[in-house]
Amino acid sequence: MITAGKGRLVALAAVVVGATVALAGCSSGDPLDSGSSDGGGSSETIVVGSQDYYSNEIIAELYAQALEENGYTVERDLRIGQREVYIPEIESGAIDVFPEYTGNLLQYYVPDTAATTSDDVYAELETSLPDGLRVLDQSPATDQDSYNVTKTFSDENDVKSLADLKNVSTPITLGGNSELATRPYGPEGLKSVYGVDVAFTPIEDSGGPLTLKALVDNQVQMVNIYSADPNIAANDLVTLEDPEGLFLASNVVPVVSEKVTDEIAKIINTVSAALTAEDLVALNALSVNEQESADQIASDWLADKALF
Repeated sequence: MITAGKGRLVALAAVVVGATVALAGCSSGDPLDSGSSDGGGSSETIVVGSQDYYSNEIIAELYAQALEENGYTVERDLRIGQREVYIPEIESGAIDVFPEYTGNLLQYYVPDTAATTSDDVYAELETSLPDGLRVLDQSPATDQDSYNVTKTFSDENDVKSLADLKNVSTPITLGGNSELATRPYGPEGLKSVYGVDVAFTPIEDSGGPLTLKALVDNQVQMVNIYSADPNIAANDLVTLEDPEGLFLASNVVPVVSEKVTDEIAKIINTVSAALTAEDLVALNALSVNEQESADQIASDWLADKALF
């Protein structure tokens, strides 16, 4: 794990009007004012974690740098795996702040949930976490699982939605991380919700270049790529519509431990409120296309939003 002290930014106190208004309903005064005469902060270390996914690492850096500039000592535990690996760490209290996604996290704890909309998913998630954990405000930014095909496949088979797949006469193989095989929206979900049978091939790069190559080379005919991935547009892929709600709405949401105080929550909520879906796609593009580091991307975004 990497320990980071106070960063190079100034003070996360001059907040843009939009972010302040977004939080006005849940707090009074400056949302980034920790209430301490010495500028805030604490001697207690806050551990911020992330999935083994570049976009999630960027969001974790946003939270970590915001906390550091309010005087908190932050320890980073980044790129530590997928949900089956990191959830036990969060539940044990080893990680204090973790950017999650509402729909997928709810399905982890409530696989048979009937919630699909953003508000319904968030409301049920608030009551479904184990003791000692809670979620903070959900962000406008979304990054959810989506099934994508090439434009050629879409045109040749007249496929625009998951419902159209049942009319495809040739075999379909789905590609994605190995855990997709047992997810509620994986092959079994496609069968039960849409009546579609697919084979499955594990590709362990979270919708990255190996997944794209397998799709373009027709080794698989459909792949799971997160909706905020800039490669969807860059490769002219067709994201299949989901009329029956196989995928739950998945807004970015921090899940936190009991160590996270109201002051810390205000800082994180302000960052979340300022992060839009369009922002997240743009930040991801800087990582994928420009090969910028997560910490630099986060630092530049915070400066551009005048959140300090």
